[in-house]
Amino acid sequence: MPRRFFKKIAPRPHTLRERWYFRPFAARLADPRLWSLQRRSVTGAVGAGLAICFVPLPVHLPLAALVGVACRVNVPAIVATVFLVNPFTFVPVYYFAYRVGTTLLGLPPQRFELAFSWEALQNGLAPNWQPLLVGCVACAVTAGLVGWAALELIWRWSVNSRYRARRPRSTD
Repeated sequence: MPRRFFKKIAPRPHTLRERWYFRPFAARLADPRLWSLQRRSVTGAVGAGLAICFVPLPVHLPLAALVGVACRVNVPAIVATVFLVNPFTFVPVYYFAYRVGTTLLGLPPQRFELAFSWEALQNGLAPNWQPLLVGCVACAVTAGLVGWAALELIWRWSVNSRYRARRPRSTD
């Protein structure tokens, strides 16, 4: 785990508490678990961030910050994880979730065009909201659990391999 790199790029908690827009939350932001680079804090944050990525509304960052503070997981890690869904990746991510939803509901996938207008939203997306919502929930749970478990295993393997490399070998 490259702690020095993450400590260098992560904001310092005391500088955030001094900003006027964070002052109402200063007591909550003082919790050291929100900024620590320990395994449980970071792996939980990555799992929760991957689950938040599948929320089909543009509220990822505020939701990530609220979940991070409420669950007391690493806030920089959860906020960085939600950036996996960005303007370049949201179409394939939500299309995949839609296809998972149609498969789970046993519905045939319907063709619809994405256009940014109210009519297109009502006529194009309105009939397809159920498969999209079911797919987003299924993908959120799956991605959160798989991401958490994978990072947990990788972290433990890394710590164990560094411990074995450091331990002196017996000369018996």
